[in-house]
Amino acid sequence: MRAKILLLVMGIALLAVFAVLNAEEITRTSTLNLVFTNMQLPLGLVMLMLVMALALIFLVTTIYMHSTQLIETRNYARELSAQRELADQAETSRFTELRGYLESQTTLAMNREIGMVSTLDRRLVRTEKLLLERLEQSDNSQAAYWGQHDDALLRNKSLSKV
Repeated sequence: MRAKILLLVMGIALLAVFAVLNAEEITRTSTLNLVFTNMQLPLGLVMLMLVMALALIFLVTTIYMHSTQLIETRNYARELSAQRELADQAETSRFTELRGYLESQTTLAMNREIGMVSTLDRRLVRTEKLLLERLEQSDNSQAAYWGQHDDALLRNKSLSKV
């Protein structure tokens, strides 16, 4: 961008130097044919004015295009900012949704675990009861067996004394 501006300024400066150095020739009058009429005007001055008018038109067009581009860039930046904000809100919404989903899944898992623990506790209590009953039955069986064995020994001793 700086190179273009520098080139434009140098061109204008060269044109001004050329006009100053050739001022006598530029201002010399000559007959100009303007299709409908003939006029006595300095040809150099007319050409210089046309060049300046074209330069002015070029400058105005350039400023217009640049300002239009700046306005368009600002509009795009505004739209981009709005889209970014919308995307941020959507991401926040997704995170909130994910948090709710994870909390519900955690609650379900905890409830399942509590149910499994209570079921396991009931089974353990029932198994413990059955084990104690069997132990008592085994103790009773052993006591009965030893009682029969003692009776048999006592009978054998009393028979052997007689």
